Amino acid sequence: MKYYVIAGEASGDLHGSNLIKAIKFKDQNADIRAWGGDLIQEQGAFLVKHIRTLAFMGFTEVLLNIKTILSNISFCKKDIEEWKPDCVIFIDYPGFNLRIAEHVKSLKIKTIYYISPQIWAWKENRIKKIKSSIDLMCVILPFEEAFYAKHNMVAHYVGHPLLDAIQNYVYTDKISFLNKNKLSDKKIVAVLPGSRKQEIKAMLAAMLKATQLKDVQVVIAGAPSAPEAWYAPFLSDNVKLIHNQTYNILRHADAALVTSGTATLETALHQTPQVVCYKANAISYRIAKQLIKIKFISLVNLIMDKIIVKELIQDKMEYQEIGQELEQLLNNAHYRQSMKASYQELIDKLGNNGASSRTADLIYEFLVTSSKA
Repeated sequence: MKYYVIAGEASGDLHGSNLIKAIKFKDQNADIRAWGGDLIQEQGAFLVKHIRTLAFMGFTEVLLNIKTILSNISFCKKDIEEWKPDCVIFIDYPGFNLRIAEHVKSLKIKTIYYISPQIWAWKENRIKKIKSSIDLMCVILPFEEAFYAKHNMVAHYVGHPLLDAIQNYVYTDKISFLNKNKLSDKKIVAVLPGSRKQEIKAMLAAMLKATQLKDVQVVIAGAPSAPEAWYAPFLSDNVKLIHNQTYNILRHADAALVTSGTATLETALHQTPQVVCYKANAISYRIAKQLIKIKFISLVNLIMDKIIVKELIQDKMEYQEIGQELEQLLNNAHYRQSMKASYQELIDKLGNNGASSRTADLIYEFLVTSSKA
């Protein structure tokens, strides 16, 4: 069968690549065409567009790039029409994907959503569009199944794909990691400043300044789609950039400064104490504050529905406050152990690994059953 996959961000590339691997195991004749990144391409999918040209953060950034976004939407619709897949699999990236989904539905092509839009956080009215345009919904957070049921839509909880990604990752031992990357035996502070240029520009300086008076070495986890030039102004003898080793960095780090997003959950699953940092464009933040109705911005706190990791947002994201929290993460043994104990509760709540294979099974069986109807 022919599968068309659309992922627009780094996390979607990761989860999309594992899903494609599982689909190919289930359907050995699978022909896959995708929007994604290096990881999806490595799984043998024909890459239509790379994520580095797709990710725009915040309301003002979207407005500034609206011509590019509209051009991409138009191109995507036409590409799907011409290729005629059996299904289109949408991975997160709702602003783009929900527009495409409506069009795909009108073409009588099956529509599948993997990793639901976070409409429980904001834009709950999108449920009408989702119900009318999506044939199969696969969700990765424990509370999302009940959320959709409340709106009279069936959703399948498949577990969180990060558990698969971490289990399948081949880790390097600590000594080899240090030697390979020319690191010392000082404590390591991992810095994950996001994957978009705007995020790195807005947050990395304050995050690094918070580490300056600590007896540590700093390792920036470079996002796969972010070129070295984005980080170059921030590098020094004590601040190193390492690309494509985020999981190794988290495994061996003593603490982490993390931009809100999937990275907060990745850090927790590696049992690394963290503080969550986030600062948006002032206009975008003011708009978002009026629209978003969740108590927390990190997935760790959202899933547990309580404060597990400290969140320093907007005006609170100053290097002094980051530095104070980092001191606790590095040197307060009780604080570290308490956070790690809460991480274990989080892992237990997410359940077992196997999200990618469960989703592939659901998709394949759905398509086979639909073709017989």
